[in-house]
This record gives sequence, C-alpha cells and structure tokens, in this order.
Amino acid sequence: MIWFTLLCVAILIAVIFCIRLVIQHVDIVVHVHKLPGPPSKHFLFGNISELYGTTEHLFNILRKWGRDHYPLYKNWILHLADVNVVNPDDFETILSSSKHIAKGQVYDMLQGWLGTGLLTSKGSKWQHRRKILTPAFHFNILQEFIKIFHEETDRLVEVLKKECDKPFVDVTGYISDFTLNTIGETAMGTNLGDETITSKSYKKAIHFISFIYTYRILRPWLMNKVLYLFSPWYYTESKTVKTLHDFTTDVIAKREKNFKPIKLDTNDDFVYSKRKRLAMLDLLLTAKKEDGSIDDEGIREEVDTFMFEGHDTTSAAICYALMLIACHPDVQERIVEEMHQVLAGSTKPDYKTLQELKYTERCLKEVLRLYPSVPFIGRVLGEDMTTSTGHLLKAGTNMHLHIYDVHHNPEIYPDPEKFDPDRFLPENLQDPGTASDKNLQCWNSKRYCVGYLGSLFWNLWIHLRLSL
Repeated sequence: MIWFTLLCVAILIAVIFCIRLVIQHVDIVVHVHKLPGPPSKHFLFGNISELYGTTEHLFNILRKWGRDHYPLYKNWILHLADVNVVNPDDFETILSSSKHIAKGQVYDMLQGWLGTGLLTSKGSKWQHRRKILTPAFHFNILQEFIKIFHEETDRLVEVLKKECDKPFVDVTGYISDFTLNTIGETAMGTNLGDETITSKSYKKAIHFISFIYTYRILRPWLMNKVLYLFSPWYYTESKTVKTLHDFTTDVIAKREKNFKPIKLDTNDDFVYSKRKRLAMLDLLLTAKKEDGSIDDEGIREEVDTFMFEGHDTTSAAICYALMLIACHPDVQERIVEEMHQVLAGSTKPDYKTLQELKYTERCLKEVLRLYPSVPFIGRVLGEDMTTSTGHLLKAGTNMHLHIYDVHHNPEIYPDPEKFDPDRFLPENLQDPGTASDKNLQCWNSKRYCVGYLGSLFWNLWIHLRLSL
C-alpha cells in the first residue's frame, strides 16, 4: 500500500511538472507571436518553410527579413518559436548579461560530437571549464605558440609558392589544412600534417561533420532529435563522430602516458619550459591529476570543441582576408609598407611586435566585419527581457542574434559594403566601446570568445608572412 501511494505521488509530481513546462512554453510562444515577422505560409509549418533551399537562398532570405522587419522578427514551426535580433542595442542587453549565457537550440545538434564542452555547456559547468581553459590564452602562452605558427606558416607559404604561376588558385583547401594542422599542434600537441592514415581519416571526418551540420541547418525538420533518428544522416553522423572520438581518445591516452602536471605562471616573467611543447591538452590533464576537476570525457569534450571552433572560423577569416587584400592593391601596399617599418628586417616577430601593426589589425577587423566567420549566434533568455522596442520576451525564449546584419547596418557602418580598414581608426569610431568599436564575433559579453586574442594574433601572423 505504501509503495502504491509513493508511486501515485511520484506520478502526480511528474504530471504537475509537465503541465508547468507546457504552460511556460505556451507563455513563451504567445509572447513571440506578438512580434512582427514574415507572414506564415502554412498553419503548421509557419514561416520557417521559406528557409528551405540552397545556402544562397537561406542567406538572401535572412537578409531580406532583417531589413523588412528591423529590429527583430519571429520564426515559427509547429510548437517552436524563435526570435531573430538584428539591433545592436538588444545585442548588448543580451550579451552583457550573466543571465543569458545558455546557448540556443541550434547548438544542441553539436552535442553528439562535442558533448557539453565550453561551447555548449551552461551554468556552473561552463564557468568551471572556462576557469580551467582561460590560462591557455594568456599573452605569454600565446607568445610560445608562435613557434608553431612560424613552422606551419612556412609550410603554407612553400605550398602557395608553387601556385604562383597559375592564373588563379583556390586557396580554401590549403588554408583549411593549415588551420587544422596548427590547431592540432596547439590543442593536442599532435602533428596532423604527417599524412598518416589516422590523421587523414580524422581530417576527412572533421570536414564531413561540418557538411552534415550545414545540411541539417538547411532542413529545419532534421533539427528535431526524434525526427532525425529516422534519417539516414543520423547513422552517417554517428559513424563520423566515432572516428573523431576514437582519434581524440587515442591522442589523450598517449599524451597522458608518463605525463607530469605542469604549473603555469602567467605573469610578465613567465619562462617557457624546455620540456616538450605545451598544448591546451596539458592544462586539462593537469586539472585532472591535481584535483580531479575534470575527467577523461570532459577532456575529450574540450579538445573536440577547440578543434571545431578554431578550424572553420579561422580558415574562413583567412580566406576572406586574402581575397579582400588581393582585390585592394592599395591596402596590400600599406600592409607591406607598415611591416617594413615595424619589423625592420625581422622575419620572426614576437607578440609585442605584432601589436604594433595597427593598420594590419584594422584590416583584419574590417574583414571580420564584412564576412563574420560566424554569421549568427544563439542564446536562450535566462529571465524576462524587454526589448529596445518595448516587446516583452519571456525567460526560455530562443534567440538568434544575427551578427552579419549588425555588421552591415549603415547607421553603424556608413557604406557598409565597402572594404575600409580606416573605419576602425579611433577618431572614426562613432562611440568607442560600443558596436562600431567591436567585431560582434567577440562582443564584450559574459560569454566572449576565449580564443579571440589567439585568433587575431594568428591572423596577423599569417598575413604578415604571406605579404612579405
């Protein structure tokens, strides 16, 4: 009788909990439906059905909606509703708040590969992981990574020299390999350029998993976990993820063998150890051995996350930069002139020297403004929020923040389609410290890009070498 009573109580609690969730969800959807947005084409599939098509179609329709329904608009399909933000004021409200750090629903599809690492985790787990990883991006440690950047850039330059006599060359493949090889060294201490069977399989799997994610985004129904189980792509993705996990697990095991915890001193007197090269993986292994604050699965999550986040984003930024600089010979000349002045003949500058390349830095900022590597990001509201236009959004609302649209807003950046590095001169900034002073890829948020300085440093160096 007691067991029956306990069972009934448990069922009642579960029912009440489910009812509460349904009520909360309905409340969210009701408030979202009050927002402006594209007209619904179907009573079940809403207006999201218009997004289906090629990547070009998706890009163009999102830009049109951003212009037509500025500063924000809604999307919906079945019982799901999203809010799309293209207004910098609402960007800052969301990104500067510690209440809105949970990532959006679109990130859920990454968890098969990345688990709940720094990119996809939230709350105390995210804060803890960030505390472990932040030292890896201190200036003094990045200074030591330049040795890897030197070597990999030398290899890339030698490869591109062989293409100089051709009328044109598609550099995307070369740049992609370059970024993977460099990140493999800095994240895992592993040389992916050795062209072994396992390295080739791993790099192929990384490229393919990126294709799968793009394929799913273009087909909204595949974002649903239940429906995705019935798609052949689910099994293809599972096989690809296994290849990725097996490789990372093997690298971690080999690195951990005979591993001794390291102590990092990130003050100005930091001296790099003469031991084997430091990798981000070493920080994670140290945390595991010293206090058990991260386990093997957690280490793999963070290594996988770094490989995913650092590869495509940096590769895209470099490719766009090469294209824009090549299309603007006057800009290229100014970059070369600045390097001759600053470097004074040095072929291997350190971090402090690179900081003096102010014009080159402005060029990279302008590249990221025109072609942000991540055109939008997702957040889930942690508490109720009133937008700049007075709309009330409830906690739990799924938000899409469109970086591309803000970067091309003529009220922030006059003549936004023009490549003009000097728009980032201090005297040309509308309001230093706000939107016009930042690339929104790495906004001053509670969840800012942990690798921003490393990424900028890397971009400076690659363009330095390719321009000499």
